[in-house]
Amino acid sequence: MRTTDVHLDTLLSLMDRQILDRRGRMVGKVDDVVVEKRPDGRWMVTGLQTGPGALGPRLPGWIARPMVGAWRRLSHRDDPATIPMGLVADLGSAVTLSITRAETDVDGFEDWVREHVVRPIPGASDDPEH
Repeated sequence: MRTTDVHLDTLLSLMDRQILDRRGRMVGKVDDVVVEKRPDGRWMVTGLQTGPGALGPRLPGWIARPMVGAWRRLSHRDDPATIPMGLVADLGSAVTLSITRAETDVDGFEDWVREHVVRPIPGASDDPEH
C-alpha cells in the first residue's frame, strides 16, 4: 500500500468522530486533521482540530465565510483548536483523550451555541420546562 493510501484512509476514518475527554464527556468532533511530512517522506497525523474554525474552511464559501468570521469575532482566535495526538488515549468509535475537557484548548464556542441558541428551543433540552 502506498503512503498516500494510508494517509487518505487515516483522514477519512478520523473525520467526524466524536472527541471525548477522559471522563467520557463531549469535547467536540474531529472537523479536520493536522498532518506533517516526516523526514523519511511518510505522512504523520500530529493533531485533531475541532470547532467552526476547523470545519468552516471545508464548507462552501457562502456558508464558510460568515461562520468562520462569527467564530473569530466571538472566540478571539485565528486558528482552530488543535488537540495533539499525544493526548489521544484511545481511537475507538470515538476519540478518547487522556485529559479532561477543561485541560484542552477547545474554545467553548459550541457550548455557547448549545446554551444560548439550542437550549431555549422548546424540546431541545432535558429540562421539562422547555
